[in-house]
Amino acid sequence: MCVIDKAEGDHFVGDISDKTVLEKFAQQVIAEHRHIDFLVNNALPLMKGIDECSYEEFQYALSVGVTAPFYLSKLFAPHFNKGGSIINISSSRDRMSQPQTESYTAAKGGIAALTHALAVSLAGKVRVNSISPGWIDTSCKVYDGPDAYQQPCGRVGDPMDIANMVMFLCSDKAGFITGENICIDGGMTKLMIYHGDNGWKLK
Repeated sequence: MCVIDKAEGDHFVGDISDKTVLEKFAQQVIAEHRHIDFLVNNALPLMKGIDECSYEEFQYALSVGVTAPFYLSKLFAPHFNKGGSIINISSSRDRMSQPQTESYTAAKGGIAALTHALAVSLAGKVRVNSISPGWIDTSCKVYDGPDAYQQPCGRVGDPMDIANMVMFLCSDKAGFITGENICIDGGMTKLMIYHGDNGWKLK
């Protein structure tokens, strides 16, 4: 497995908003492995809203959240093995929002749309799907009360809820699935909440 991240560690270190960094990473991966099986685009775009987000910050969020996944897909496209798969991590914010989240939401909406465009362009070569996580607590904290039951599943998600779907979409069992955006949010985006419902009150 090859990883690129701007945080220091035992992986390729670099900022994926930089075109040259992406090219160097792709060159190293191909030189070492000769082929690609799966590409998972899971970088975190900057989240800032219209009141404070500058032009440059908005552009950076799109570079990380949309342009980098596009360019990595382009660089790796000729090198995918048969049965190859691209998984883009979007967000349930591609269909719903909180105030002051424009940079992140635009990036996540962009990668969701990029997914079906790539699925069509790479048809017969690579399957391309996206996953839109809802509330996922990476510390695996257990919540109760309204925080839990605002999701019809009755709990907040954990990273394995997403990882399991990534593994499925990479497998032959998902061989007839491409161009899809799969929302994994415990049903939260399907639950209509009015004042007084499910422990929630408008303040």
